[in-house]
Amino acid sequence: MSSARVGAARLTTRIKVSRTGGSKDGPRHAAPAPRNVILQGDCVSLMQGLTPGSVDLVFADPPYNLQLASKLTRPDQSLVDAVDDDWDKFADFATYDAFTREWLAAARRAMKPTATIFVIGSYHNIFRVGAIMQDLGFWILNDIVWRKNNPMPNFRGRRFTNAHETMIWAARDSSAKNYTFNYEALKAGNEDCQMRSDWLLPICNGGERLKDAQGRKTHPTQKPETLLARVLLSASNAGDVVLDPFFGSGTTGAVAKRLRRDYIGIERDATYAQAAAARILQVEPLSEAAVAIAPSKRSEPRVAFASLVEAGLLAPGAMLTDAKQRHRAMVRADGALSLSGFVGSIHKTGALAQGLPACNGWTFWHYEAKGRLAPIDDLRAQIRESLRAAE
Repeated sequence: MSSARVGAARLTTRIKVSRTGGSKDGPRHAAPAPRNVILQGDCVSLMQGLTPGSVDLVFADPPYNLQLASKLTRPDQSLVDAVDDDWDKFADFATYDAFTREWLAAARRAMKPTATIFVIGSYHNIFRVGAIMQDLGFWILNDIVWRKNNPMPNFRGRRFTNAHETMIWAARDSSAKNYTFNYEALKAGNEDCQMRSDWLLPICNGGERLKDAQGRKTHPTQKPETLLARVLLSASNAGDVVLDPFFGSGTTGAVAKRLRRDYIGIERDATYAQAAAARILQVEPLSEAAVAIAPSKRSEPRVAFASLVEAGLLAPGAMLTDAKQRHRAMVRADGALSLSGFVGSIHKTGALAQGLPACNGWTFWHYEAKGRLAPIDDLRAQIRESLRAAE
């Protein structure tokens, strides 16, 4: 264990969250994972030492196995600051595949049944990683393209400019149903449009880039905080434990602390671990209100249309219309609607009125309130608010 764990990283804000998990690979009630630590050493053995089923999210930025046979130069013969570190060198594809299988299996063991994993890579390795993930039982949810708006050009002019990297987002297995995906929050922050699987974000540069005393990059593949922020905001909540088995410069830990998540970082290089610890120490967590996830509609208590009638918000015999007042349906005492002799739910009558196979009756049907039309979903919101007040 490195001195990074007993230094700056230990000072990260902690949030107490009581969680249990179970899986075929671990105990039914997992012991809490360590929180806000940087563990120095081999990621496979250290992950095998974690309690099975104890982490909520994994972000992994493994070696890409770039297979550089020689130095890269620009047209003026100056050297390109490429990745040529020993940690990115493997004897052959078989060696890389064996390493990939080991660390993925160890990460999967540490994941809760509801946990998900993001693995980022380039064309050198991501397809091999994806195949191995499927072999191990992971269930791929999305592949996400990180489009770089300032990529490094292809100096030789023999290939397309490598302007993106790929992330695989996967559940622990195909039976995972309750994994975290903050759909509504992402949509609200994206002009009320669904978040797409292509993310246009800049590479790490400027003051965010860690440098040593000589002004050189501390880590050659430091990821931008904006990328990690979107990952964590997408698939975790405040208080969750995020595992990064290739911690590097500590971007995952820095973003986790700012967003009030907890982290476990694993890094075998002492220089990287110390730089990450110092970096995280400088981070101030955001307020709880700033990172609170808005409740999703799926998590809201179910309210039947009949409840609106029973609460006196709509009277039997009242007429509902669509927003353009082309269709009219009568509210029945039993909570159904009557439309041209057809009796059915708000959804079926709405679909019939439009000649469609399905309809969200809560937003289609409107009632008159103070001289204007409003969706009956507003009345459902009143019921839900009264339920929350009664808790």
